[in-house]
Amino acid sequence: MSLPKRIETSHAGSLPRTPELIAANEARAIAADGFTKESTPEFEAKLSAAVADLVRRQVDLGITVVGDGEYGKAMTSAVDYGAWWSYSFQRVSGLSLTGADIFTQEPVRSSPGNVRLTSFPDRRDWVRFREAYSDPTSGISTGNQSSAFPATTGPLAYTGQEAIASDIANLRAGLDGSGASAGFITALSPGSGARIANEYYASEEEHIWAWAEVLREEYRAVTDAGLIVQIDDPSIAENWDQINPEPSVEDYLAFTRIRVEALNYALRGLPEEQIRFHLCWGSWHGPHTTDLEFRHLVELMLEINASQYSFEAANVRHEHEWKVWQDVALPEGKKIVPGVVSHATNVVEHPELVADRIERFASVVGAENVIAATDCGLGGRIHPQIAEAKLASLGEGARLASARLFR
Repeated sequence: MSLPKRIETSHAGSLPRTPELIAANEARAIAADGFTKESTPEFEAKLSAAVADLVRRQVDLGITVVGDGEYGKAMTSAVDYGAWWSYSFQRVSGLSLTGADIFTQEPVRSSPGNVRLTSFPDRRDWVRFREAYSDPTSGISTGNQSSAFPATTGPLAYTGQEAIASDIANLRAGLDGSGASAGFITALSPGSGARIANEYYASEEEHIWAWAEVLREEYRAVTDAGLIVQIDDPSIAENWDQINPEPSVEDYLAFTRIRVEALNYALRGLPEEQIRFHLCWGSWHGPHTTDLEFRHLVELMLEINASQYSFEAANVRHEHEWKVWQDVALPEGKKIVPGVVSHATNVVEHPELVADRIERFASVVGAENVIAATDCGLGGRIHPQIAEAKLASLGEGARLASARLFR
């Protein structure tokens, strides 16, 4: 097998939206269900043009596996947790706004053998640094905390056929117009979808499997179009911080395994080479001192039926964990997509640092098995001008690393 001549580059999905697209989205009316945005021909035209321009800019910056920036997953004013999660509520029936405020819920307690997610204010990192998280001048960002939140109140069914078809068509047009050869679209994982309240299914497990059945349709639409589907799944790592008191690692992995099994069920029969899995510890700007170490998760992550595994590796809480791959064998035919540029700092990484990070991973898994990317989505976390500079540094750093690795 011949080796590639360069390190491929990508990112985690979300990129800053243009002011014009944000304004156009804000102008759209909210439908009767309370969280779906009504579409208009004018908005769709602006969306298509914005994606085409975004793909061209990515190519110009040296990104080789491009995305649509999650532009089609526009946030709503009712559910404002970010496109990566809230978009799914616009594409699934069986959900209702119940009026429950997740930020004032009574904390849920876990016990050995009965691991349960706690309420959002009871996250262990938030409790440990309550003063900092409560201070608006601290620099911590956890996103807009809207209390209008859906719950599962009926049988779940996928209703996003038109929306995903639009996402696919827009990215396809961008690829054709830019000359880029590979593109990806993000999609929610079943375990992440099932983190909302369940008022219909008999058990948490049944709720998760229902989300798997629903989201499979979206995954299949993306792969059928010849694109890569990236499964966004903070639930694998981030749930650890949402369990009080802290469980044993063994109990947590048992709690998490059902989420992996449900995802694999949703991915059954789909072309593995077109599936990328994204693991992160939550993209908010905070201390993250209660993150679970990667070494506890890596083997379980590799059980997911994907050909590529994306994970945070540039932020200061997890950069040292590249050494995990000295002890863990990457299965044949698989690739890693480490973050070598962080979403968590306004400092733009020097291309030489980016190259060094790439070469570390290449030294343990082989240069042909590394795709350089961002830790998490840049959209909504840093200023658009800084995001563009980071992507440029990513592209240049990959060029430097390629020159040294493929001499």
